[in-house]
Amino acid sequence: MLESLKSVVDLKPFERDRTARRLSKAANVDDLRKIAKRRLPAGVFDYIDGAAEDESAMARNVSRFGDRTLVPRVLRDVSNIDASTDILGASAPMPLIIAPTGFPRIAHPDGELATARSAAEAGIPFSLSTMGTRSIEEVAEVCPGRKWFQVYVWRDRELTKDMLARCKENGFEALYITVDTAVLGRRERDVRRGMSLPPKLGLDTFIDGALRPGWTLDFLRNDPIVFSNVAVSTERLGNSTADGTSAVSLADYINSQFDPRLSWDDVAWIREQWDGPVILKGVQSVADAKLAAAEGIEAIALSNHGGRQLDSSPAIIDLVAPVADAVGGEIEIYCDGGVRRGSDIVKAVALGATAAMIGRPHLYALAAGGKQGVDQVLEFFLDGVEQTMALSGVGSIGEIDRSLIG
Repeated sequence: MLESLKSVVDLKPFERDRTARRLSKAANVDDLRKIAKRRLPAGVFDYIDGAAEDESAMARNVSRFGDRTLVPRVLRDVSNIDASTDILGASAPMPLIIAPTGFPRIAHPDGELATARSAAEAGIPFSLSTMGTRSIEEVAEVCPGRKWFQVYVWRDRELTKDMLARCKENGFEALYITVDTAVLGRRERDVRRGMSLPPKLGLDTFIDGALRPGWTLDFLRNDPIVFSNVAVSTERLGNSTADGTSAVSLADYINSQFDPRLSWDDVAWIREQWDGPVILKGVQSVADAKLAAAEGIEAIALSNHGGRQLDSSPAIIDLVAPVADAVGGEIEIYCDGGVRRGSDIVKAVALGATAAMIGRPHLYALAAGGKQGVDQVLEFFLDGVEQTMALSGVGSIGEIDRSLIG
C-alpha cells in the first residue's frame, strides 16, 4: 500500500513567499481579479473594476471576444512559434502594450514603478498616465525599456507643454492623446460608494480597512498618494491654484481642466509641441480613423475607455476589422478593451490590429501581487498567444490573417 502511494504522491515543497503562494492560485485574469477583490477595500476595487452607468460597454468589450471562434489548421509544423512583432518600428516579443491607467497606487504602493519594471523586463511598451501616481522622472529611473505617455489636452496649455518637455527629457518614445474625455462618464459604482481620490477616511473606510489590514497598513505606511505628473509640473510652473501637496486639491483642479471644446485643432497644437509618434486613444468609428490617417497620425487606439465613458459605445473588437479595412497599412491600430487571454490578442491581430492593450488585467495583477503579479500576467498572455498560435497552425504573427476567424 505504501509503495502504491509513493507511486502517485509527489508532495511539492512549501512555498515560503506569501505573494508567490497567493499568486499560485491564479490560473487566469479572472482569478487575479478575485484575489484583488479580496485584498482591496470595496470602494477601491470598484474604482478599478467599475465602468459607466449599466456597465454594458465594459461587458460587451469582453463578451464579443468570446463570440468569435478560430479556425485551426492542422498538420502544420508549429515546432517554432514566434510571437514577436513590430510596434511603432521597434520589435516586441508579442503584440501587447500596457495601457495607461489612472491612480495605480491605490492597487499597490509601488504603482507604476512595479508595472514599468515588469514591462521593461518583458520587452513590451509601458504607458504612463497624466493621472499617474508616479512621475515621469520616477518611471524613467526604473524603466530602461519603452515608455509612452498619455496626455489630456487641458485648458492649461502651459501645464501640458511642461509635461511634454519632461517626457522628451526622460526618453519617452510616444505620446497618446486621449480624445474621449471631453466630459467624464457617470461611473455609478463610485457614486454609490462615495468614492473619491484619494480614499477619504470615513467610518465606512475604517470598517472596510479593518477587514483588509494588508492594504490599509500599506496605505498608511507609504508616502501620500498624489497625481504625481501634475504635481511636478504645477510646482515647476509655480502654479498657485494647485500646489501639488494634496491629491484632494489637485483633483478639484484637474476636474476643471477637461475641455469640452476639444477638437482637431488641439491635436494639431500637440503635434507642434511633440516631434515623436502620436497615438489617438479613444477612436470609436471608421470615420474618425480615416481622419486620423489623413492627418498623418502614427497610430490609433480603438478604445471606449474600458467602458468608463459612454455606456452605449461599441464593443472594441467589433471595430477592428472595419477600421483595418479602411485604413490598414496607413496607420497602426491598437485594440484597447476586453482583452483577457492570449487568444484575444490573436483574434485582434487576425482582424487587423497591430497590437492589443491591457488596462484592468495589469491592475488586478498589481493588486494581487505587486510586480510579481504583473510578471505573472504578462507571462500568462505570452503563453496564451503562443499556445493559441500553435493550436491554430500558425508559426508567426505575420501568418495570422482574417482567415483564422470563424
